[in-house]
Amino acid sequence: MLTGMSVIQVRGLEKAYRELRVLRGVDLEVERGAIFALLGSNGAGKTTIVRILATLLRADAGTARVNGFDVAAQAADVRESISLTGQFAAVDEILTGRENLILIARLRHRKDPGAIADDLLKRFSLTEAGARRVGTYSGGMRRRLDIAMSLIGNPPVVFLDEPTAGLDPEARLEVWQAVKQLAQGGTTVLLTTQYLNEAEELADRIAILHQGRIVVDGTLAELKGLLPPAKVEYVEKQPTLEDVFLAVVGDAAAADQK
Repeated sequence: MLTGMSVIQVRGLEKAYRELRVLRGVDLEVERGAIFALLGSNGAGKTTIVRILATLLRADAGTARVNGFDVAAQAADVRESISLTGQFAAVDEILTGRENLILIARLRHRKDPGAIADDLLKRFSLTEAGARRVGTYSGGMRRRLDIAMSLIGNPPVVFLDEPTAGLDPEARLEVWQAVKQLAQGGTTVLLTTQYLNEAEELADRIAILHQGRIVVDGTLAELKGLLPPAKVEYVEKQPTLEDVFLAVVGDAAAADQK
């Protein structure tokens, strides 16, 4: 059931490439200001969902609305409401961090691009590196700059598609902190990832996508509740999100074979 607080609403979404059915009737709903993690293996259809929601791809069936706008009929309004950060940082390594931000602010016709750049550098703890060429940045710094660039214009909805893919543990922690700051500022974040601990650390709600379908959707506590309670022997072991993921995907795969 849809609620007035939902900023992303998806119903019956389907997409196929010839004989390959990538999405098979996806339903999901994201509340305003929440971090929603779409968790799944490679090829599960996560990026396809993001591309449809970002108006980069048309669905074969179903409906999707972002910030109140239909992604098919009101694509321009959707694009005004969102920002998309893909799997690879879209930064210019020759320019400094500050110059990258100023460039995007000017391209988006924002007033006082220098002030915007300085504010975002401070917000993402990049002020000291702002005058350095991005080619000297670490992976985590580049990704944080990439996310900062995506926030120019204050979009209410941000899509992060595998934002920490290929990053080392320290860089991943830096990006996690940046994502948390987005939500604290009221931005709605839809995050795709295949890292179970990333979803566990960041998300208010988690949906597991398997073979083109959402097989489970809930809070971390609700997902852990799908498994039997922990048995107390010498130590108490609570189920992890990894336990839930493997159990749910295994059950779905068994059902598909029947």
